Parts: sequence; C-alpha cells; structure tokens
Amino acid sequence: MKHRNIAIFVPHNGCPCQCSFCNQKIISGKQNQPSAESVKDAVRVALASKGEYDKTELAFFGGSFTAIDRDYMISLLETAYEFIKDGSIDGIRISTRPDKIDGEIIDILKKYSVTAVELGAQSMDDEVLLLNRRGHTVKDVENAFLMLKDAGFETGLQMMTGLYGSTYEKDVETAKRIIELKPDTARIYPTVVLKGTYLGELYESGVYKPMTLEETVKLCAEILPMFLKAGINVIRLGLHYSDDVKENFLAGGFHPALMELVEGEIYLNEALKQLEKHPKNKPLTLYVNERELSKMKGHQKRNEKALINQGFYCIIKGNLYLDKYTVLVEE
Repeated sequence: MKHRNIAIFVPHNGCPCQCSFCNQKIISGKQNQPSAESVKDAVRVALASKGEYDKTELAFFGGSFTAIDRDYMISLLETAYEFIKDGSIDGIRISTRPDKIDGEIIDILKKYSVTAVELGAQSMDDEVLLLNRRGHTVKDVENAFLMLKDAGFETGLQMMTGLYGSTYEKDVETAKRIIELKPDTARIYPTVVLKGTYLGELYESGVYKPMTLEETVKLCAEILPMFLKAGINVIRLGLHYSDDVKENFLAGGFHPALMELVEGEIYLNEALKQLEKHPKNKPLTLYVNERELSKMKGHQKRNEKALINQGFYCIIKGNLYLDKYTVLVEE
C-alpha cells in the first residue's frame, strides 16, 4: 500500500517543559505556528501533486498536539476534518506526550476522525526520563498507550537512544518494554546533541558523553531486528536530515544515511555469523535477497572491506527468494 502523509509542523507548541534534547525550531525547520488557512493550503498543494496513493493522511507533528490551547487544537482538527468529509484525505495522525492523553481528549480525537496517535515515550526508564526533563513517567506511557489502544486508534511509540543517563543496556530494555506493549508502529531516534539545548550544555561542560555514530549504529542494528521480528513497523530511524540540524549539530548519532548504515551492520553481523561455519582465506559466495545487495555490500562498500579484513574473500550475489536480512554462504 502506497501511503502519503501531509505533514504539518506545530513546533514546540503545548509542551509543558523543555526536554533536555529539544530545540524544535531547529529540528522542524519551522518557527511559525500553522493557521487553519495554512493547513488548507498544505492539503491543496499535496493533493494537486502527481502520484497515486492508496491512503492519504494529514499529520500534525513537531510538538505535543493534545497539550496546545484547546480552541486552537480544535480549529486545526475542524479544518482537517473538512477534507475527510469530502473524501480528499482518509484520516489524521498526531504525535503527543503520554501525560496529555485522557478520556476527554480521546473523545475529541475520535470526533474529528483522528486515526493514529504516536506517543513520545523516549525511554522506559524513570531515572532517564527525569534526568532528561521529560516531565512524565513510564507509567504515564503505559496508561496513555492502553487508553489509545482500547479506543481503537492506530498506535505508535517513539524511543530515543543514547540519552543522558542511559546506557546501551537500558536502551535495549526500553526497546523490549515498548515491544511488549505491541504498538502498530515505532520510531527510533538516536540522540542528536544540538546547540541551544540542555544536552548541549552538558556535553560542552563534559558532564554528558553522547554515543558516537559507530556506537549508535551498533545499538540500532541490535534493536531494529527486535521490532521487525515482533511484527512492529519501524517507520523512522534517525532524525530527519536538514541544513538547520547540520549547522547546529554538536555530537551524537546523526548521519544522512543512518538507516543504510544500520541495515548494513545487520547484514554484516548476519554474514559473520554464517561465515563462522566456513574456512577463511578461501573464495566464498554470499547470497542475499536481490533487492538487498547494496545493504550487504554496505555504505561505501564498508562491509566488503570488513569481511576482507577478517580474512574472508566473498563474492556477493542476489537471490530472489531469500528473506530480508537472510544470508546464505556457498563455498
């Protein structure tokens, strides 16, 4: 199914606190709050563009949608709902904080045909949440998620890796706890340290040591397959690349091809696992799905080089019938 999101950013509007990592003006590239008219314009422009889509949804991202001024929130929903009633779009997606979901909010969201709600869980460790000034607890995440699930919404959970006070092990545990809740979708955002944030201050003072890109790739190569194995669609891995983020970047797991790096690492790990059964310094053929050849070779052929460095001389070939992340070795 070909899906289209018409994204409307509501930057840092409604958030009751300033999270350690947050500078929404940089992340979204937006500063002005959207009006009802700008929502209409965005939908009309998107609908006028070429392309056939099975499903089109309007997505309010970038802030805490259910925490913004109630009248303003409803005005945005009412504007979007007009396009649902005339059949132009199929639904509305929002992202919000776990502590800004209650029965009244759920009734409002259902009234205006909101179809999907993503919660920014970020961590399932209360100490990490506290250190990063999130202003909510793990219990808030669980309660809000279950309320949304019971109300019939498509549910999504977002997590961050490498936050202040977290560890590799805590991040893996967060992934496990999110998977246990069985969301429909997930997003994995490695922490990116930006200028003008609390994390930026901690980093520059030497108090906080963020994960490097290499550490981020290793961690995400472990947790991404966990989600996929559980049947949870990971719809985003890594912060959206933009000039604003690039210019204000200080440290952390940020790369324009992060997903490519992570998937390449997954293939390298699987190849090395399979190669344990075969002798080194002997010509071998690795087979992967034909559409996954570039991922097996790795970003800028880094996997081919890594295999040679470990004594394996492999030709990589495609096979139409292999599953994703499956590697077969032939002598």
